[in-house]
Amino acid sequence: MSTIVIDRQFRGPPNSGNGGYVCGLLARGLEGPVTAMIRAPVPLDEALEFETGPTGNRLLGPEDAVIGTGAAATQPIPDAPVIPTLAAARAASAGYFGHANRVHPPCFTCSNEREEGDGLRVFPGQLAGAEPGVLACVWTPHAAFGGADGLIPPEVVWAALDCPGFFAWIEKEGRHGALLGTMTGEILTPPRVGEDYIVLAWPIAREGRKETAGVALINAEGQILARAHQVWIMMPPRPPVAA
Repeated sequence: MSTIVIDRQFRGPPNSGNGGYVCGLLARGLEGPVTAMIRAPVPLDEALEFETGPTGNRLLGPEDAVIGTGAAATQPIPDAPVIPTLAAARAASAGYFGHANRVHPPCFTCSNEREEGDGLRVFPGQLAGAEPGVLACVWTPHAAFGGADGLIPPEVVWAALDCPGFFAWIEKEGRHGALLGTMTGEILTPPRVGEDYIVLAWPIAREGRKETAGVALINAEGQILARAHQVWIMMPPRPPVAA
């Protein structure tokens, strides 16, 4: 058992941890593909208990309430439907939904209102010539997120792959709200500070309020460095406001 604090810098919603970042923490120390599940909003700037055991990891809040779990993968990770070039991914980013619409201004991953080195600024847009919802962009990790060896830590890599799966469904079906529930991922080769990478996302299936998506991180040579399967839970419509 150890104690961790998720700094407000790593938020998704205004007062909760970024889903991908938290899933990456839940995968800490586990070998191979990991399925991480977020069970409750993740407190920021508070001491949380991180428990490791023979079956995986648990993140605990007040009164030992389970916030999230991480264990050996229970979900296959899908193959990327296409490997775009850096030029194609850069062009796709110009169509990012968040450039014309204010979506998640606090978000560590996808906010275009956060500065370089503070947020990741991952802006996926529709990939030309691909099926609707297949998105891409270029991500160049800032030095602020690298370790002494120049490598990007796993929780930041998982965070970079978070929101693109959500935007894949926005591009396919229109604007709506959803929260990341489960992410099954693996990092094959850690990315490095200052190098250009392609972030790819695509919708897989929708069942009721559950949407699934695939995401991948690809280098300039077309090699997949990290990949994941996501389950997003659509938020119900807000109740009407009384006149």
